[in-house]
Amino acid sequence: MSSSDVLNLDYREETDTSHPIPPLLSSQGAGWDCLHLSYYQVPADYSLPENRAPHHLICINYSDSLISGQLTVEGKPTSIKAVPRGIGIYPANLTFQEFWSAEASSFLDLYLEPTLLEQTGVELFGKTDIELVPNLEYGLDPLIYQIAMALKTALEVDRSGSKLYADVMKTALVARLISQYSAHRPIIKNHSGGLTKHQLKQVTSYIHEYFDRDLSLAELANLVQLSPYHFSRLFKRSTGLSPHKFLLHCRIERVKQLLRERELSIAEIACVVGFSSQGHLNYHFKRLVGSTPTAFLQQL
Repeated sequence: MSSSDVLNLDYREETDTSHPIPPLLSSQGAGWDCLHLSYYQVPADYSLPENRAPHHLICINYSDSLISGQLTVEGKPTSIKAVPRGIGIYPANLTFQEFWSAEASSFLDLYLEPTLLEQTGVELFGKTDIELVPNLEYGLDPLIYQIAMALKTALEVDRSGSKLYADVMKTALVARLISQYSAHRPIIKNHSGGLTKHQLKQVTSYIHEYFDRDLSLAELANLVQLSPYHFSRLFKRSTGLSPHKFLLHCRIERVKQLLRERELSIAEIACVVGFSSQGHLNYHFKRLVGSTPTAFLQQL
């Protein structure tokens, strides 16, 4: 097949039509930066034509059973068996095609832009030449699977408010890829301790002031001049919470205050504190407080 016949897949240009089968779930439009998720269900004997993409791909067998197939990479065919939750890693610009035999199956795909790994490589190791190595055996990696599941759940529960959470998960995912699936596998040197008192006050004050905004991890990390990776870890050591959970706690405390004042409806409160809908407010409020906002009001 000539290069002109190769299918070019790029999630940045899609309304999710660039893939031969449209996804059942996609992060398109969710505001995630350099990260994309798509969930597919494909029919039996499914074939993905020869293709390449400008981003790294992590493909997860989301089915409950072993899936057999044939993978052709750069013109070389090989048989593959993907165990349930098995993970395949396809570096950017790799030309490949797939054929999955027998029964219908499900796949959860994560796409990462190479610039993200390069930026993290500079921040953590002072290197820009981070080379991701193909890993196409579809073996298990529980950490990557958990990250993918967490991202899928975030989309399903609070799509428009998932940016900060996606940033935190993305940072953990990139660190995992670099340490376990890159050519040189550098050791990540973690800072000891947590944020200084001044740094912690600076960040928490900022979150308290702008909790109604769709904050990003990079925005918070820049306040104290740390990389997103190190900031996320140090913040959790200092507070016991991830930045995303701290933000949620701030919003819920404000919700409780507004409920006590009885001046706004629950839907209006959801909008004021930064939740995308009353349903999303109800979900997080019940998870953190133990009751719905309506029940909380009745107890006042």
